[in-house]
Amino acid sequence: MIALNINFEIIYQKLLSDHTRINSERIILKIAIISFIVHLLIIYLVDFGIIHLQTNSELLKNPISAIYTPFSFILIYEVYLLIYYLPKSISTYIGKQYEIITLIIIRRLFKDLSTLSLTSDWFKINHDLQFTIDLCASIVLFYLILQFNINSNKKYKVTISNEHNKNEMQKFVRIKKILAASLVPILILIAIYSFLTWFLGIIYPNANSNISFKNINNIFFEQFFTVLIIADVILLLFSFFYTDKFHKVIRNSGFIISTILIRLSFSVGGIINTVLIVSAVLFGLLILIIHNKFEKQNELQQENSDLVDSV
Repeated sequence: MIALNINFEIIYQKLLSDHTRINSERIILKIAIISFIVHLLIIYLVDFGIIHLQTNSELLKNPISAIYTPFSFILIYEVYLLIYYLPKSISTYIGKQYEIITLIIIRRLFKDLSTLSLTSDWFKINHDLQFTIDLCASIVLFYLILQFNINSNKKYKVTISNEHNKNEMQKFVRIKKILAASLVPILILIAIYSFLTWFLGIIYPNANSNISFKNINNIFFEQFFTVLIIADVILLLFSFFYTDKFHKVIRNSGFIISTILIRLSFSVGGIINTVLIVSAVLFGLLILIIHNKFEKQNELQQENSDLVDSV
């Protein structure tokens, strides 16, 4: 058992240590820069007729759309950070989900910028109207995430009553580490599979695929958020071994609902997509605010109880 624990810690440190995180960041940034230059080069080669591609992709029509590619790699790194923070803090882990979906909207804005129709009928053109909604939504989400982070950083006095509860808490942290370490290879496999399926779909557009990539913004993330829902449910179930407090259960359940709303947003387009995303983040924020009020109330009750005991 001791040897098994040591082996797991070695694997965990290899995948999710600070050293691995820093190295991953450097590698992703280098790939992002190179991909941006390559994407720009392909756009200009197509524009000058030097190469001919049998595709009508919007990503090859305007140099502005080249920003989409490095942003995609940055998003992959953000997903890694989400997994990295999972064992450390549930609130930070959920906050990373909100940051990722916001960055997906920002990335979508870069793509849509290249195809805007600058006319007096701005609000009558669906594409331009969607761009305006996404623009406003990104500001709203930015503010909601700020409030979520502020409330996540609020610390309350936590009393662990006995040795049994301490052991259960340590087991829960270990479960979160096992879950996080398991998500890393899943992340890599989904990323490779999604990219290859998308790439083959470009080369062989008439070929049948088990995954629908009608919306390029959904590539990888639609599948990964499905995995996150499963991970969140596992965390909720194991959290009952650590605590059965009502406000903790509601918080964790609320976070799952928030993740499901984000996942559902990938299934729809237009205004409904944006509404679902904003609703998911707003719901998570309200759940956290109410949870913190419960924590504050419990802290006050504990202080009053200690005061009575001292008297």
